[in-house]
Amino acid sequence: MGLSSNSAVRVEWIAAVTFAAGTAALGYLAYKKFYAKENRTKAMVNLQIQKDNPKVVHAFDMEDLGDKAVYCRCWRSKKFPFCDGAHIKHNEETGDNVGPLIIKKKET
Repeated sequence: MGLSSNSAVRVEWIAAVTFAAGTAALGYLAYKKFYAKENRTKAMVNLQIQKDNPKVVHAFDMEDLGDKAVYCRCWRSKKFPFCDGAHIKHNEETGDNVGPLIIKKKET
Protein backbone atom coordinates (compact mmCIF):
# COMPACT_ATOMS: atom_id res chain seq x y z
CA MET A 1 0.00 0.00 0.00
CA GLY A 2 2.78 2.42 0.85
CA LEU A 3 4.42 1.93 -2.52
CA SER A 4 1.26 2.59 -4.51
CA SER A 5 0.45 5.79 -2.59
CA ASN A 6 3.97 7.10 -3.32
CA SER A 7 3.46 6.27 -6.98
CA ALA A 8 0.15 8.13 -7.00
CA VAL A 9 1.80 11.19 -5.45
CA ARG A 10 4.57 11.09 -8.03
CA VAL A 11 2.08 10.82 -10.87
CA GLU A 12 0.11 13.77 -9.50
CA TRP A 13 3.31 15.78 -9.03
CA ILE A 14 4.49 15.00 -12.57
CA ALA A 15 1.08 15.96 -13.94
CA ALA A 16 1.14 19.26 -12.02
CA VAL A 17 4.67 20.11 -13.18
CA THR A 18 3.80 19.21 -16.77
CA PHE A 19 0.70 21.40 -16.64
CA ALA A 20 2.66 24.32 -15.13
CA ALA A 21 5.44 24.01 -17.71
CA GLY A 22 2.92 23.84 -20.55
CA THR A 23 1.08 26.88 -19.24
CA ALA A 24 4.34 28.81 -18.89
CA ALA A 25 5.38 27.87 -22.43
CA LEU A 26 2.03 28.97 -23.86
CA GLY A 27 2.22 32.22 -21.92
CA TYR A 28 5.71 32.90 -23.22
CA LEU A 29 4.72 32.16 -26.81
CA ALA A 30 1.67 34.41 -26.53
CA TYR A 31 3.85 37.18 -25.10
CA LYS A 32 6.35 36.88 -27.94
CA LYS A 33 3.63 36.77 -30.59
CA PHE A 34 1.40 39.61 -29.44
CA TYR A 35 3.02 41.81 -26.83
CA ALA A 36 6.74 41.90 -27.66
CA LYS A 37 6.31 42.85 -31.33
CA GLU A 38 3.88 45.63 -30.48
CA ASN A 39 6.23 47.19 -27.96
CA ARG A 40 9.27 46.70 -30.17
CA THR A 41 7.62 48.78 -32.88
CA LYS A 42 6.84 51.54 -30.41
CA ALA A 43 10.46 51.58 -29.27
CA MET A 44 11.83 52.05 -32.77
CA VAL A 45 13.42 55.40 -33.44
CA ASN A 46 12.58 55.50 -37.14
CA LEU A 47 8.85 55.00 -37.54
CA GLN A 48 8.35 56.15 -41.14
CA ILE A 49 11.48 57.25 -43.02
CA GLN A 50 12.48 54.90 -45.89
CA LYS A 51 11.19 51.78 -44.13
CA ASP A 52 11.79 49.72 -47.28
CA ASN A 53 15.58 50.25 -46.96
CA PRO A 54 17.61 48.06 -44.59
CA LYS A 55 19.62 51.13 -43.49
CA VAL A 56 18.93 54.83 -43.98
CA VAL A 57 22.07 56.74 -44.93
CA HIS A 58 22.46 60.29 -46.19
CA ALA A 59 25.78 61.74 -47.33
CA PHE A 60 26.53 65.35 -48.16
CA ASP A 61 29.63 67.07 -49.47
CA MET A 62 30.90 69.72 -47.09
CA GLU A 63 31.07 72.21 -49.95
CA ASP A 64 27.32 71.80 -50.56
CA LEU A 65 26.30 72.66 -47.00
CA GLY A 66 26.51 76.42 -47.27
CA ASP A 67 27.02 78.41 -44.08
CA LYS A 68 24.84 76.23 -41.87
CA ALA A 69 22.92 72.94 -42.05
CA VAL A 70 20.50 71.59 -39.43
CA TYR A 71 19.85 67.83 -39.49
CA CYS A 72 17.12 65.83 -37.78
CA ARG A 73 18.13 63.33 -35.10
CA CYS A 74 14.65 62.42 -33.81
CA TRP A 75 13.47 60.86 -37.10
CA ARG A 76 10.14 62.72 -36.88
CA SER A 77 10.89 65.56 -39.31
CA LYS A 78 8.62 65.94 -42.34
CA LYS A 79 11.68 67.36 -44.16
CA PHE A 80 14.02 64.51 -43.16
CA PRO A 81 17.04 64.47 -43.16
CA PHE A 82 16.68 68.16 -42.35
CA CYS A 83 15.23 69.32 -39.04
CA ASP A 84 11.80 70.95 -38.99
CA GLY A 85 11.51 71.22 -35.20
CA ALA A 86 9.52 67.99 -34.79
CA HIS A 87 11.83 67.04 -31.90
CA ILE A 88 10.09 69.61 -29.71
CA LYS A 89 6.79 67.68 -29.81
CA HIS A 90 8.65 64.37 -29.56
CA ASN A 91 10.49 65.56 -26.43
CA GLU A 92 7.26 66.80 -24.81
CA GLU A 93 5.48 63.49 -25.48
CA THR A 94 8.30 61.16 -24.46
CA GLY A 95 10.41 63.11 -21.97
CA ASP A 96 13.36 62.70 -24.33
CA ASN A 97 15.91 65.46 -24.87
CA VAL A 98 16.92 64.94 -28.50
CA GLY A 99 17.78 67.94 -30.63
CA PRO A 100 19.12 68.58 -34.12
CA LEU A 101 22.65 68.20 -35.41
CA ILE A 102 23.85 71.65 -36.46
CA ILE A 103 26.81 71.95 -38.80
CA LYS A 104 28.15 75.38 -39.63
CA LYS A 105 31.24 76.83 -41.17
CA LYS A 106 33.97 77.82 -38.81
CA GLU A 107 34.10 81.56 -38.36
CA THR A 108 37.51 82.91 -39.24
